[in-house]
Amino acid sequence: MAAQPLEIILGRQFGDSLGMPVFLVDPMGNLLFYNEPAEGILGLRFGETGSMKVEEWATVFKPTDIDGKPLPPEGLPLVQTLATQKPAHGSFYINNLKGERVFITVTAFPIVGRPDRYLGAMAMFWKSPLV
Repeated sequence: MAAQPLEIILGRQFGDSLGMPVFLVDPMGNLLFYNEPAEGILGLRFGETGSMKVEEWATVFKPTDIDGKPLPPEGLPLVQTLATQKPAHGSFYINNLKGERVFITVTAFPIVGRPDRYLGAMAMFWKSPLV
């Protein structure tokens, strides 16, 4: 694996120290890391999944809207942040890898290094009560 920028290394360390689920991707959307609290929601340890391309992680959890209609990858906040380099937020269902249907809320934001280098994005998410 290629050496990562310092900001990404620190982002991973920051995410690893949080009690809130965190998902970290590079500028192309490749999964770099998700933390232990995320493992509980996603249903699999990061060590078991490892890195994934955006096409894989954006569909493996089968995201759907509140009516059960499949969400395309571009409907996911983290994919929106990758496309626009701006924060995005939303709520939707996923089918985790334990076979459970979970309603989550996601806030994604870009990671920008110095001098103005776009390095990827981070998403924080949590189980949400149904609306």
